[in-house]
Amino acid sequence: MLPITGTFLDEITHDIPSQNWGEADWRREFALYKKIGIDTIIIIRAGYQNKCIFPAKSVPGLLPVYEDLGRIFLDLAEEFGLSLYWGTFDSGSYWVRRSWWKEVDLNKAFIDEVVERYGSSPAFKGWYLCHETSRNDSHIIELFRHIGGHCKATKDVPVLISPFPQGTKQFDSNSAFTLAESLDHWNRIFDETSEVIDICAFQDGQIQYHELPDFLRGVKDLGDRHRITIWSNVETFDRDMPIRFPPADWRYLRLKMEAASQTAEKLITFEFPHFISPHSVWPSAHNLFRRYCEHHELQAGEELK
Repeated sequence: MLPITGTFLDEITHDIPSQNWGEADWRREFALYKKIGIDTIIIIRAGYQNKCIFPAKSVPGLLPVYEDLGRIFLDLAEEFGLSLYWGTFDSGSYWVRRSWWKEVDLNKAFIDEVVERYGSSPAFKGWYLCHETSRNDSHIIELFRHIGGHCKATKDVPVLISPFPQGTKQFDSNSAFTLAESLDHWNRIFDETSEVIDICAFQDGQIQYHELPDFLRGVKDLGDRHRITIWSNVETFDRDMPIRFPPADWRYLRLKMEAASQTAEKLITFEFPHFISPHSVWPSAHNLFRRYCEHHELQAGEELK
């Protein structure tokens, strides 16, 4: 079974609570990543609505930004030899209302500013397109083509996406897709966008556990067909509970990791700091970390002393 070697960082606090970490806390976390084999970190979104991880001039109406997390993350990534993928901007409005061109224009200005501020960092190794979707809708092809294309034109490093299946854990029986329907949608999306997408890491929490192997094999076939590298976003939080969102049950996380290891080149997760880190504010994350380290024979138990 492959270990987790990449993690998203969610510091816009879109739908999970802030841990209120400062630079020293992040330094401790990044040092742990180096120790246990995580080599890739992905900023899931550098801005959302009126929030941003740095004081961007390209986005009007931002709330005050008191520290430059973008610079902190890049500097720590460089210090500990990690590759950072930079997440784009989600307006939370334009693309949802089908005004995709406004979302594109906002992101183009944002990407230009990001490259001007941070593009010379040796840790800046990729982009993450933060507009997540389950299907060919919301003008996702136009968004991927124009935003991904501008990322590559501005700083030509790999572009990653992490979409999700339209499964029954998130959608009711009338709107959930069959496997064939999901793969048909993504075949059409990849037909139009493969020149600007290098890596795809599907989320794995929206479909039932027994459906995962067939879905993951189908995704791998699409990747081979369109020359897109396939990773897997193995979620370390639990969608089975009535609250949003506790750390995952180790038994089912292991099941998902074993399934993904059959087809993916790399396992990443949403999201190590909150749901499996020994430094998380969730006590059950500490136990999940213990189980993970025991299984992979990682000597990291002192992190919990």
